[in-house]
Amino acid sequence: MSMIRVENLSKSFGSLQVLKNVNLTVDKGERVVIIGSSGCGKSVFLRCMDLLETPDDGKIFIGEDELTSKKADLNRIRRKVGMVYQRFHLFSHMNVLDNITLAPIKLLGLTRAEAEKRAEVLLNMIGLESRKYAMPEVLSGGQQQRIAIVRCLAMDPEVMLFDEPTSALDPTMVGEVLATMRLLAKQGMTMIIVTHEMDFAREIATRVLYMDEHGIFEEGTPQEIFDAPKKKKTRDFIHKMKYLSWQIETRDFDLMQLQGNIRSFAQKYGLDEKKAYRLQLCTEELIYEMLNYGKSDAAVDIQIQISFDERDKCTVIELRSKGGKYNPFEIESEDEVHLGVTILKHTAKRLDYQYDGESNCMNIEL
Repeated sequence: MSMIRVENLSKSFGSLQVLKNVNLTVDKGERVVIIGSSGCGKSVFLRCMDLLETPDDGKIFIGEDELTSKKADLNRIRRKVGMVYQRFHLFSHMNVLDNITLAPIKLLGLTRAEAEKRAEVLLNMIGLESRKYAMPEVLSGGQQQRIAIVRCLAMDPEVMLFDEPTSALDPTMVGEVLATMRLLAKQGMTMIIVTHEMDFAREIATRVLYMDEHGIFEEGTPQEIFDAPKKKKTRDFIHKMKYLSWQIETRDFDLMQLQGNIRSFAQKYGLDEKKAYRLQLCTEELIYEMLNYGKSDAAVDIQIQISFDERDKCTVIELRSKGGKYNPFEIESEDEVHLGVTILKHTAKRLDYQYDGESNCMNIEL
């Protein structure tokens, strides 16, 4: 049974297209985690599901009810959905118990006694029953966010939406909020979670969505997305890939500028002096190996990309050089002309070569 169904959802802000023809179905009991770079539309997508952002086009169903219908009873439908924000949004002039009981009394028609009993059960579940008379200002950020979650649960929602619920917290408080969400998962709550907590996403999700290019770019199980993503953009995001690119179109290229950029790249991402030097050395030797192979009057077209994988701490030099086929790694000679090849073979962990019909393509892992 689908709890949420999104059909061809689009949303723009002025000339900025954020979402385009997005489709999603979330079944009862699923825990869907949405990941992606900042600004890719994750939060906008989530806010559209509760109509906090009005879509330009498309339909949203909560159960059998169309939230986007002009005839929709929004107050009734929204009671099925709990929304937890980055900021806690507790009423600062009310104590914890009043924050939790206000909506059940006003919207569900519960008596004060019934609402308080429900609140106390939920507070006990998260270990904060003793704080029921506390004001929000005396609570830690983690406690406030857990109270915000309980406030949603007091409305007995069918679906919970979490918009980066730990992003505003001190790192020491993140764990207690994630523990509460794990508890909800064990209880079978249907959840859609926008988060940057990748380990938590891997642990709790039944399905992971990676958002890019105005929509859901790739989706799959946590194992599929985190261990074997099919698309390059997804891999780059999961591995937190960092890149330095350079193009050489003349034999008189500025080697010193390139070397300076490599050193800055290494320093920015915390590579040690030894790895920075190896990057500079191997890049230089590889370039000159390809330049020495070509004729002195031949056009030069060499593209270099250095990538650093923040997850695996792996550094790779990719070089593409247009021209006839030439694999420097096959050279066995260690004479002066091919000293660069010897250096590369002794320095690199892995050397790969391919010829695609017009370019020599090399990958060197350090």
